Amino acid sequence: MPTERSYHHGDLRRAVLTAALDVIAAEGPAALSLRDLARRAGVSHAAPAHHFKDRAGLLTAIATEGHTLLSAALGEADDLRDLGVRYVRFAAAHPAHFQVMFRPELLRRDDPGLLAAREQTRSMLRTAVEGHDDDPVIAFTAAWSMAHGFATLLLSHNLDGLLDGRNPEAAFGALTGVVFGPAPGPSSAG
Repeated sequence: MPTERSYHHGDLRRAVLTAALDVIAAEGPAALSLRDLARRAGVSHAAPAHHFKDRAGLLTAIATEGHTLLSAALGEADDLRDLGVRYVRFAAAHPAHFQVMFRPELLRRDDPGLLAAREQTRSMLRTAVEGHDDDPVIAFTAAWSMAHGFATLLLSHNLDGLLDGRNPEAAFGALTGVVFGPAPGPSSAG
């Protein structure tokens, strides 16, 4: 006779993560509870704790996955502007991950998987800004602040009226032109 876990899910961990992402996207991370996720997944209330131990463990797994996905997206960028556009695109495509990834108060800050995934993302950003300013820390902070701020404003619907129906990625590409000057050659913001 199959166990409850194998009967209901071939991959309970993934099922709980998916349910958590749905809750976060709809209601934010504050609405997340392991008991509710167990109910949604159709398993005992203790089953999610088996994989994540607690809410912080679950949110840490989501943040780690988010940084891994973001790094993959950024790795395909052609230049700094394209990297920013890809950052905004990632946030729009993965809003639940994005809401959790940069909230250290929700996470296990010393989790080795999270630390490695976050460092991979930061390393890609640092590499992209090399040579764009005499002070690489300021260049890194400026580029990240601009992309992250735009993405945050986009996800919180604060740009809805301002974009006048423009594609957010194209709008961000144009914004980089205002701050950094026109892009050389054809725009990669599209």
